Amino acid sequence: MGKFGRPGDGGGGGGLRVAGGGVVKRGKGGDDRSAYQGIQFLKSFGQHILKNPAIVTAIIDKAGVKSTDVVLEIGPGTGNLTTKLLDACKKVVAVEFDPRMVLELRRRVQGDPVWNSKLEIIQGDFLKVDLPYFDVCVANVPYQISSPLIFKLLAHRPMFRSATLMFQREFAMRLVAPPGDSLYCRLSVNTQLLARTQHILKVGKNNFRPPPKVDSSVVRLEPRHPQIPVNFKEWDGLVRFCFGRKNKTLGGIFRTKNVLELLTNNYRTYKALKVVPDKKAAKAAAAASMDVDVSEASSQEVVKQLIEDVLATDGFGEMRSSKMSQDDFLRLLATFNSKGIHFA
Repeated sequence: MGKFGRPGDGGGGGGLRVAGGGVVKRGKGGDDRSAYQGIQFLKSFGQHILKNPAIVTAIIDKAGVKSTDVVLEIGPGTGNLTTKLLDACKKVVAVEFDPRMVLELRRRVQGDPVWNSKLEIIQGDFLKVDLPYFDVCVANVPYQISSPLIFKLLAHRPMFRSATLMFQREFAMRLVAPPGDSLYCRLSVNTQLLARTQHILKVGKNNFRPPPKVDSSVVRLEPRHPQIPVNFKEWDGLVRFCFGRKNKTLGGIFRTKNVLELLTNNYRTYKALKVVPDKKAAKAAAAASMDVDVSEASSQEVVKQLIEDVLATDGFGEMRSSKMSQDDFLRLLATFNSKGIHFA
């Protein structure tokens, strides 16, 4: 499928034959390289080519690609998926880091004027390039950048319709994990705040050349329309605290000394920067802020009591992050904010 995939196998010394006549070679620094059709696939880039055409077809079907769509493909590699997409959509925008793969992809489409006219290649680091408009995204995701790639996509505007992405299986299952699942984590909560997630299919490691160490899974993300009205930096700040020890009660987390100190600093900063509507109120607020600044100990006592008030609301103190739903976290954040406690 793409130049990127799962972590490569270590292999032994010398060369190992792989399916299709390729040779896995040990490069400098222990890097595994697979020579296939004249191209060496690099472990350092996570290059594993999806070789099963049935899986390629299934991914396109599950992506729901329309003939009028502009499709963003990340890591097209030698173009096994790209050519199928070109037959199915209006245009493919392919982002590829490896200049050798860019050259191979151009060679592959140059003999077909229709394919050639429908393909745009952006050579560069996906996390650094500016993305154009697209309707859907399809990618065999670089395992090294799985998480930042997701949040770059979900921050893109205008919003796209869906993204059908292949990840290492455990990472994929974290994306779709519900509350109470052993894999439910900060990644689950943050992704599911911004998008609906669905596990599409499992892809065994033997469907790649060379085969990686672990199986993969394909996940479909659909950005929420409209987006849930919440400050994502604040949300992530709260969730980061909660999942630092996800099996502890919220009471056990928010009563710790370190958390109290951090929230006290946030509280003091917020009070100092708070915008007030008129000069008289501004003077009063400034005086109040100065009073708060006089004693850090008194500030902590204020914040400590505010935290206790929050924990006493709706039974939050006894809740555990590992079992809390999106609505639970939204209510928790709203309750903290109502007390003047912020996380960003």
